Amino acid sequence: MGADEHGGRTVTSRIPARLDRLPWSRWHWTIVIGLGTVWILDGLEVTVVGNIASRLSEPGSGLSISSSQVTGTAAALYVAGACIGALFWGRLTDRFGRKRLFMITLAVYLAATALTSLSFAPWWFFLFRFLTGFGIGGEYAAINSAIDELIPAQYRGRVDLVINGSFWLGAIGGSLLSIVALNTDFLAKDVGWRLTFALGVVLGLVILLVRRHVPESPRWLLIHGREKEAEDVVSSIERRIEAETGESLPEPEGELVIHQRGSVTFAEIARTVFGNYRRRAALGFSLFIGQAFLYNAITFGFGAILTTFFDVPTGDTGYYFVVIAVGNFLGPLLLGKLFDTVGRRVMISSTYLLSGVLLFLTAWLFGRGSLSAGTLTACWCVVLFFASAGASSAYLTVSEIFPMETRAMSIAFFYALGTAAGGISGPLLFADLTGTGKVSDTVLAFQIGAGLMCAAGLVAALLAVNAERRSLEDVATPLSAAPGRAQA
Repeated sequence: MGADEHGGRTVTSRIPARLDRLPWSRWHWTIVIGLGTVWILDGLEVTVVGNIASRLSEPGSGLSISSSQVTGTAAALYVAGACIGALFWGRLTDRFGRKRLFMITLAVYLAATALTSLSFAPWWFFLFRFLTGFGIGGEYAAINSAIDELIPAQYRGRVDLVINGSFWLGAIGGSLLSIVALNTDFLAKDVGWRLTFALGVVLGLVILLVRRHVPESPRWLLIHGREKEAEDVVSSIERRIEAETGESLPEPEGELVIHQRGSVTFAEIARTVFGNYRRRAALGFSLFIGQAFLYNAITFGFGAILTTFFDVPTGDTGYYFVVIAVGNFLGPLLLGKLFDTVGRRVMISSTYLLSGVLLFLTAWLFGRGSLSAGTLTACWCVVLFFASAGASSAYLTVSEIFPMETRAMSIAFFYALGTAAGGISGPLLFADLTGTGKVSDTVLAFQIGAGLMCAAGLVAALLAVNAERRSLEDVATPLSAAPGRAQA
């Protein structure tokens, strides 16, 4: 150990290798539950909002708002808040650590959700939809950083995909919950939708308690001059796993030599991402644009499409959404392991391309009048089986292909940039297209989403990084690594 020219210490450590050689254990399940389950809450809330849009616009709902304002304006504000929140919290996550920020962002998210349930006017609803998004944007940056830095390399792909895909478990719950909430035999029009938000807050508080037991990322601690804390965290994990398995852990292979440092400046982040890693930057942008248009623009307006073109009663749209939500969750669950075995490039490109081609086919059938509410739902279920795995891989990709010092900010940047392009303009554009009641306009909406998914798939085929089963430090060397002395 010594000092570099900037006054920081030079440290040799095997902590990354020790984390990557760990077998799967109950401790890793604690990480998955404590960090990943928030996506279930996000899925529940977003789905409920989409399904109750028609109810909110009805007289007696307690809120004077139109369905298009809910699925268009409010949805765009939610995504705008998420984009701004990702950038704001992402910077703080890289600077102050993963744990501190994923506690704060969940608290912000829960407070805003609770206040949404008290909406009495459109401006209040819009404001707290924005602030809810502001909290969830920070969750994306802090949680994906922490997960990838704590999960062993051989499991990283499938775990990341399933965690991001768990959004759809919440969507299933939200769909079923909306069926009850919209049934006026059980709850009044101005009560049911409020209780759905309140339930999400209660579940979130439970997750907040679990998160207290999730440690700070040892990788982050090591680089920021807190190697003693990092050593304590990793040693504690190793002791727990050895006690659980009754066997000694194998020796770690490889070590990392770093010059410890403070926070990274915006100029360094920009130079690293757009200079040293410009091809990876193009990949991340393409993947986020494609999935953002598909999901934020079309899928979350699915209930409105059913009521407009197939006269499905407002209270029944939840049943149909459950079906496509199941397809969305099964995609990452069943295909996730292949991202670690077959490889990133093949799986990312194929899931994007397959979902795009299948959506083009769905648009053609819809335009010919060949689909019913049931068969359209079945088509979407198949499309989203592949699209969901692809969309989840976008988060996995940008969280592992850039240096550790820029990880949270890189996730935040690509999420914000891609989602702003697809998630803000998308809902505004497609709410108008699907709201006209013209089949041709909705076909165009489908085709735009399909085209962008196919384009992203082609970019992935050319530029995707083969990061499967590789240490994060091997995929992207830390900025603080000593030149020529890092071995992952």
